[in-house]
Amino acid sequence: MSISSKGKRSPTASPCIGTCSTVLGDEVCRGCGRTFDEVLNWHSFSDNEKKAVNFRLKMEGKLKF
Repeated sequence: MSISSKGKRSPTASPCIGTCSTVLGDEVCRGCGRTFDEVLNWHSFSDNEKKAVNFRLKMEGKLKF
């Protein structure tokens, strides 16, 4: 998780909380709410793609921090 000097989470930070269930075969992670493809490809996503995923997770109430 990326935290700025003001204590705010970066809008491009990974929402991972370290309890990934996609490795167990889940299509959507029970820990962070991302899809298997989002977890797999996170590091190749542009900043805008990361922001879009984090915004969706926030709107769905799945963003934990």
